[in-house]
Amino acid sequence: METIAENIYDFPVYYDLVFGADWAAEFHFLTDCFEKHVSGRTRRLFEPACGTGRLLYRFAKEGYALGGIDLNSKAIEYCNDRLAKHGYKGEIWVGDMCDFTVAKPYDASFNTINSFRHLLTEKQAVEHLQCMANAIRPGGIYALGLHLTPTEGPPTDTESWNARRGNLSVNTHMWPLSRDLKMRIERFGMRYDVYSPTSQMRIEGELVLRSYTAKQFDQLLKKVPQWSIDGIYDFRYDINEPIEIDATVEDVVFILKRQK
Repeated sequence: METIAENIYDFPVYYDLVFGADWAAEFHFLTDCFEKHVSGRTRRLFEPACGTGRLLYRFAKEGYALGGIDLNSKAIEYCNDRLAKHGYKGEIWVGDMCDFTVAKPYDASFNTINSFRHLLTEKQAVEHLQCMANAIRPGGIYALGLHLTPTEGPPTDTESWNARRGNLSVNTHMWPLSRDLKMRIERFGMRYDVYSPTSQMRIEGELVLRSYTAKQFDQLLKKVPQWSIDGIYDFRYDINEPIEIDATVEDVVFILKRQK
């Protein structure tokens, strides 16, 4: 099997397959969140770090107006091409989630699969939350999903999963490379094993993420007072089962509500 060392985000077809295979659970959960947590109607949705738009495309089919940004131009091109192919429109552009503005505030936003942790400094994280506060109207929400570092018990930091679409199959494996809790930097290896009827290929890359305990996230949120926590869930995506944070919790979706 040929192995190449590349940025895994530069392969939008494989990324969309890997992370879009289980879109339905997130989609229905977010729809429930809009109904439960947004004050007023939800018509306009925004996704920072939207990637290939795996969820934006599904919301477009339901008639929502869309906005999104991502630093990866290949992912944005893939997202816009898919929307255009099916006759949908959106304000989707290459942008930095620490430094952006929108023409008109949105009703709700979401970032559910750890992309927030790509922001490696406190300054970047604060700037992002401030940009999001400016992008969402009062009474709107930001559904922010991330892996917290537990303060009791070992973290779950190795994952493997498979996704298939037609004759294309991708096996994905992620494993820890290093963890510096003082500097709050974690490095992970990530591998795609790609299989088609005519070829096999392995793509290996590295993810660098900022770590958060529950206390560290709470301290961060206090720096952007426009946000308050309106609900907390886990990655089971069950609107009827909110959770409470304890020392062992890892997978969390914070529902942040935009205050006046």
